[in-house]
Amino acid sequence: MPEAFDPASTVATKYWSALPDGRVQCDLCPRLCKLADGQRGFCFVRASQAGAIVMTSYGRSSGFCIDPVEKKPLNHFLPGTPILSFGTAGCNLGCRFCQNWDISKSRELDTLMDQATPEIIAQAARRTKCRSVAFTYNDPVIFHEYAIDVAKACRDQGIRSVAVTAGYVNDAPRREFYAHMDAANVDLKGFTEDFYQRVCIGHLQPVLDTLKYLKHETKVWFEVTTLLIPGKNDSEEELNRLSEWFAREIGPDVPLHFTAFHPDFKMTDLPDTPGATLTKARKIAMGHGLRYVYTGNVHDSQGGSTWCHGCGQKLIGRDWYVLSDWNLTPEGKCNQCGATCAGHFEAVAGTWGAKRQPIRLHS
Repeated sequence: MPEAFDPASTVATKYWSALPDGRVQCDLCPRLCKLADGQRGFCFVRASQAGAIVMTSYGRSSGFCIDPVEKKPLNHFLPGTPILSFGTAGCNLGCRFCQNWDISKSRELDTLMDQATPEIIAQAARRTKCRSVAFTYNDPVIFHEYAIDVAKACRDQGIRSVAVTAGYVNDAPRREFYAHMDAANVDLKGFTEDFYQRVCIGHLQPVLDTLKYLKHETKVWFEVTTLLIPGKNDSEEELNRLSEWFAREIGPDVPLHFTAFHPDFKMTDLPDTPGATLTKARKIAMGHGLRYVYTGNVHDSQGGSTWCHGCGQKLIGRDWYVLSDWNLTPEGKCNQCGATCAGHFEAVAGTWGAKRQPIRLHS
């Protein structure tokens, strides 16, 4: 018999098409899962029911936590401010190195312990003085309908919305999704099709399409993160090709984060990424003209701080997630030479620091 889905967390979707053999195809992401009645897609939370695709985790979360916005990572979007963060279950990629595999690879909806309406989430963000809400821990692409409804509720409360995503989504849902987002961090997992196929069970081009769309067709502030895995995606050749493409297609003002891999999930046989690899990657990218290149998941105040592209002054000092120097004018310019620092800044830096504060919401 077809699986029975919980009606309290199941909602209709619109990105699907009927197939001649009676199955339905999910058109949300490039996987185009073809499902018989009762079957779940690769992501696990989108399924076939009564001749249509439904989402089965609406309003349910793996938990809520207040993080520093720099943890997303976003270094040029309201620095120093707290961001209310949550995810659901499942994912539409199959990364063997996933750092949040207990959530993104979950096949048990019972892990979704917190339930909250979009209005409850927006009100909680306002009550806790969070400037924004992040859809994170797993990819918000797969809880498209819930994320959009939360973003709408947040906008009504003056709260901004942030997507932390791998960018693996088709064109029409991509356009609808980002119409409601204020900022994003997009994971560019690597820069070869072979890496995406073998390590992520996906394809590179749709992610590049998302990055070009964000840059050229939206006003969404976005930053990009590449986790460097020893021997897999960290060669000088690949880093040069990535940086050259980035400079040409995305431009010098979009921040690029190179972060350190730690053994996890199905890749526990590899070593941690050496700090020297991140430093080398940062140097290569800056050599191609990128102005804001960061190192992450390591203690590196040089690579974690923001530097003026005009005069070289330290604009925003960072020690992990704690801000120190702040040399931006209220208009987001260097207070020494007047060069504009790309991003969304407030007149003064936030003071949230490195705190991580789990919270419970009750609808």
